[in-house]
Amino acid sequence: MNNQNRGMGRSINDPRASQNQKMDKTRRTRVLGRILRYILRYKWAMLGALVLMLGSNLLALAGPALSGKVINAIDPFNAAEGRGIAIGAVDFDTVKLYCILLLIFYALSAVMSYALSVLMAWISQRISYTMRREVFAHLTELPVGYFDTHQTGEIVSHISYDIDTVNASLSHDLLQIMASVVTVVGSLVMMFTISPLLLCVFVITVPISILFTRYKTKKIRPLFRKRSAMLGELNGYAEEMLSGHRTIKAYHREGEIVSRFDTHNRDACEAYYRADYQGSVIGPTVNFVNNLSLTLITVLGGVFYLMTLTVTGLHPLLFISLGDVSAFVQYSRKFSGPINEFANILSEFQSAASAAERIFNLLDEPTEPADKVDAEVLTDTQGIVDMTDVHFGYVPEKEILHGLNLHADKGDLVAIVGPTGAGKTTVINLLMRFYDKQSGTVTVDGHEITDLTRDSLRKAYTMVLQDTWLFCGTVYDNIVYGTEGADMESVVAAAKAAHIHDFIESLPEGYMTVLSDDGVNISKGQKQLLTIARAMLSDAPILILDEATSNVDSRTEKLIQDALYALMKGRTCFVIAHRLSTIKNADKILVVRDGLVTEQGTHEELLASGGFYASLYNAQFT
Repeated sequence: MNNQNRGMGRSINDPRASQNQKMDKTRRTRVLGRILRYILRYKWAMLGALVLMLGSNLLALAGPALSGKVINAIDPFNAAEGRGIAIGAVDFDTVKLYCILLLIFYALSAVMSYALSVLMAWISQRISYTMRREVFAHLTELPVGYFDTHQTGEIVSHISYDIDTVNASLSHDLLQIMASVVTVVGSLVMMFTISPLLLCVFVITVPISILFTRYKTKKIRPLFRKRSAMLGELNGYAEEMLSGHRTIKAYHREGEIVSRFDTHNRDACEAYYRADYQGSVIGPTVNFVNNLSLTLITVLGGVFYLMTLTVTGLHPLLFISLGDVSAFVQYSRKFSGPINEFANILSEFQSAASAAERIFNLLDEPTEPADKVDAEVLTDTQGIVDMTDVHFGYVPEKEILHGLNLHADKGDLVAIVGPTGAGKTTVINLLMRFYDKQSGTVTVDGHEITDLTRDSLRKAYTMVLQDTWLFCGTVYDNIVYGTEGADMESVVAAAKAAHIHDFIESLPEGYMTVLSDDGVNISKGQKQLLTIARAMLSDAPILILDEATSNVDSRTEKLIQDALYALMKGRTCFVIAHRLSTIKNADKILVVRDGLVTEQGTHEELLASGGFYASLYNAQFT
């Protein structure tokens, strides 16, 4: 027991725990500040919302006072004393006046409340639109490395679920909090004017509610943060598995995949349950404390009223009418109601804060480094490429390229071969500046690529990758993607060269046929032919082919090879190939192993040397 107490003491006084709490508080403040900056973009609309909110709540706050005056007008002991009205009579004129005022005030309050809800919904949707647009624009500026290390489902979760959660909080929770502040302050002032003595009840009950709410808030905040993270993992796993649905069925792994999904689903559900359970405890507990205060007020108010009727020379602080008791009880409910509502929406607010934190973490991800101030624009590109003593690793402690050297003259066809993981695709990533080298030099036409603008550098290349990408649009739009001002005649010529023209003509609308997302309504081979046609249409002086014919049959491959050779004329071409038959005519073949160019030469020269290339070739054709 003593050891346990000492451990608890260390935990309480642990400076690391105190530091974590400070960091957590700073992070919360920063998140709220950034949300406020979004809100202030619509400051005039927010000002209108504040006016409507104040008007609606102040009119509603007048209701209990008016109803109290109505009760006093029908109270047999208070009925128009001194105005010649008999005891037990009712002052109908006063009742009528205040009832009419009640109807007017509550009607105006309802209209203003409705207008406020509409306006807040508009503001929240505009903020959601702005935030989603900024997130997507930021995603387009992030380096390729970010997408290599983050699941697509998790990223989509930021754009959809997280922003929707913040939007719901802005349209509902923020409105509730603003209205609650006005109602609490207004009710407090009105209760003080009625009976300062009865107000002392809240000196006991309000601190209990505040302390309990604050204690539970600290416990549930990390739970909601974890809940958002678990949902992101679940979405990421689902997206990954659905994209590989065919492979899963082919290998009969449905049961295992469902089992793994159940694990992710169970973790997400448990995280949701723990967060919602802890959050749901706050509302009923605070509601119990509020009901306790209402009970005390009702009892004490009744006692003071009876003393008012029976005791002579009563102290003014104890004097209270029946209408005042009724008004005070109503104001006490208005005072405690927002506190209870705040406790109930606290869990939603915590969820929104966690979602906003995840969004801002994404927005804080560093974009691709900006071009140098004096960066040159690459023009009249010849296509002379050199890599000298290049060192690179995707993580600093694990180097992949160890002093790689490469040279390609204008119009050269350079083939890059080697075992999986040797660094072939890494070479292409460095040429395109998808990643920046750690040391060495990479030049195009004698210009170090880091001294060039990325836009002009990448416009010098066109690529056909093994993983094809088509977007939802017409066939024509997909082929002209990246080539401005291309006419239909040029598009048709490119499609014919890629041997896809006849297939396009067989489609219902020909070149105007709309392809579904990523071209799922056509075959993989047809998708690859369309991307080859896209490359053929481009006039970029450097061409990169990464297993460009991997998804077509042998006959079509032969036809495309002939078309590609025609396409390559006058261009510097880099071809990554596993089928060595496709690169026999290469001007230079580079064999990459363990991050180094270990062999280079023509097809005949490498076969004659009897090295690694010869063993690869013989393995495929003998």
